[in-house]
Amino acid sequence: MWRLKSVHHKASRSAKDLEEFKHKRREHEKALRQARRDRQLISKRLLLNEDEQDKEFMETDGIPVSPDQMLEMLRSVQRGGEDKATHLAVLRKALRDPQTHLIFTKLESSMYVLVGQLSGHNAQCQLEAARCLHELSHSLHPGVEQSCLPATPYLLTYLSSPCAKLTELCLYTLGNLWTEGAVTKEKLLAQGIVPALANCIQNQRGNLAVVEAACFTLSQLLQDKEAADTVIPLVISSGLVPHLTSILTPDPEFGFGPAIECAWCLHYIVSRAVDASALLTQGVLSQCCKLLITLGGAVSKGSTEEGLELLIWPLLRCLGNLLASGVCKGAGCPVGLEDARLLGALCVFCQSYLSSHFALTRESLWVLNNLTAGSTVFCSALLFCNIVPVLLQLLPFSKGINTMVLRILGNVAHNGTGYCVQLTQAGLLPALCATLKMADPDVVTLSLEVLYLVTANSPQIAEEFVKLNGVSLLEAIQYNNEKEQRLRAAYLLDHYLHTHSTADNPS
Repeated sequence: MWRLKSVHHKASRSAKDLEEFKHKRREHEKALRQARRDRQLISKRLLLNEDEQDKEFMETDGIPVSPDQMLEMLRSVQRGGEDKATHLAVLRKALRDPQTHLIFTKLESSMYVLVGQLSGHNAQCQLEAARCLHELSHSLHPGVEQSCLPATPYLLTYLSSPCAKLTELCLYTLGNLWTEGAVTKEKLLAQGIVPALANCIQNQRGNLAVVEAACFTLSQLLQDKEAADTVIPLVISSGLVPHLTSILTPDPEFGFGPAIECAWCLHYIVSRAVDASALLTQGVLSQCCKLLITLGGAVSKGSTEEGLELLIWPLLRCLGNLLASGVCKGAGCPVGLEDARLLGALCVFCQSYLSSHFALTRESLWVLNNLTAGSTVFCSALLFCNIVPVLLQLLPFSKGINTMVLRILGNVAHNGTGYCVQLTQAGLLPALCATLKMADPDVVTLSLEVLYLVTANSPQIAEEFVKLNGVSLLEAIQYNNEKEQRLRAAYLLDHYLHTHSTADNPS
């Protein structure tokens, strides 16, 4: 996965053990990203250390300790000496056990011991103290994060540290702490977390592990319920958006991680920004389109690279929300949208992920719906690229797939007779005959709407529908329990179909 070369894992007893451990960590991080995708948006990250040489550190859980043992560990750190960093490492190992978090925070001056080491001049002790704080920031116990607040000024200061490992630790720790309540968020904002993140992303552009950590932390901030008022204006005014846009392109050596985190950041900004037009001028839309086209090409060639779909997901949401905001209308076709290959990429996603990532197909169709809504350019391109037969093949699939397809077909039919004729030539009417028989009331209602658009625009299409035994389908709908469907079916029969039905069946 993308973090294979950059996530700090624990040392191994053998190459086989290390690979197994890395595989488990990659699966864990993938689950975290998928949880965000599924709207479980706030998640903490635990960064593990690959520098430990002790074989026992391959264990993922800490060893339970008593309050007296924890107190002795703190005293060992306070006594100092050349082994201070070693004592901090022992403390950090103990803090891997979640039960020790409360024990530690209840000890008098425990946090000030850590802060003292974090703010000291011994680089190794700083790093070990930061690792202890990182373990605490991952705690599930309410109130533990409050005890970490005295350390936040130093964590923010070290975002500009020359030590990349320390910076990365501080970033993930701050991202974890952000999730823990209004007091913590208010203090971090007052201490300047947004400008600190902006400087970090701009200055550490060459260190992708740090960039990924910074974008993760920024995404934690942007997911906050109050982000539209408290965080997003600061992010936009800091000039971060162009930097985020430039990070979207994955590095072939490092992997997808920074691009994925960055794409989620842009999605949260786009979905909540009051004025999305500024984002167009900063290249968000064009870069999203360009990258989706590239990824579509990779998927069409059978790429199975791990993490690919996790980058496609936020890019689709970013593009779909930009289109839904209306900023792309009224000034011609914005840069990036004029490339017809975008339609092809969306079509590839719809087909390729139908069995493995069903919801990603629905997300791709949602973007295609937003593209074609009110746009003769994209409706024409959809017909020209022969995408309609592909869409019709998706009509048997439920859970929002067929309803979204019908909305897209309705967008095309709305443009007039010529478009309706081409839809019919692509096989629309037999497909509608099938959807009109489905049990889902939304599917039937949308099918009636599309049928109305095509038959109202062309008597020839109405006649062809009658030949497909369509009248009996509508007559059957007049006996179901949905009043709206009964009225629509009756209107179609009375105004567009009975004449042709009578002509075909003279008495």
